[in-house]
Amino acid sequence: MPPEADRKSETAPAFFMKAYQIFQEMTPERAESVFQYLRDEQRDVYGASLASLAANRKLRPVFIQKKKGAEQVAWMAKNIRLRGSEEIAEHVLQLWLMQAHNEMLVQFLNGVGIEHDGEGAAEDLPDDLDAKKLKKTVDKLIADHDEELVRIYLHVFQRQRSDGFAALTKLIDETPALQFGVEKEPAPTPGPEAPIEGEAEPEAKEEETSEEE
Repeated sequence: MPPEADRKSETAPAFFMKAYQIFQEMTPERAESVFQYLRDEQRDVYGASLASLAANRKLRPVFIQKKKGAEQVAWMAKNIRLRGSEEIAEHVLQLWLMQAHNEMLVQFLNGVGIEHDGEGAAEDLPDDLDAKKLKKTVDKLIADHDEELVRIYLHVFQRQRSDGFAALTKLIDETPALQFGVEKEPAPTPGPEAPIEGEAEPEAKEEETSEEE
């Protein structure tokens, strides 16, 4: 996919969000379901994401792997919301949508007339989308799928061009169902002196244990 856009400022509209901010705005249950899917279906990606998130917090992956599965998922869903997790969040969102919800992606691309590989991935994107086709397609998506899921996908799709798609920007601006809540200030990336409460790594324990199932 094209490189992510980095032009979002404090005054940028809520319909052009960074990946970690999309995680901030989705429900906690949805965020945890993303990582539960990776844990169940994409173990390599799950492990790599866990290791990267742990590194962001100056922790060894084994410290998180010692937690039970549900606790791991909750920890990852919490830490993906940090500004320093942007690259991880981008990769996780794209893979989750492509693998877990490819039928919805195919439905959208077919509806707006974008050629794709049959699995929801498109290499050649137009400069903009036909407004009438877009509106009809999005209305059908909302009718056929969970509203929050549609909202997440369209915000991720909007990021596939550096300035988004004008027609999609307008549609999101006019459609409350496609809007997230009030935009939050970017969460600061905590330094090593500010570990998550109750999650300081015990320095005395060096023995690594395998992940609990």
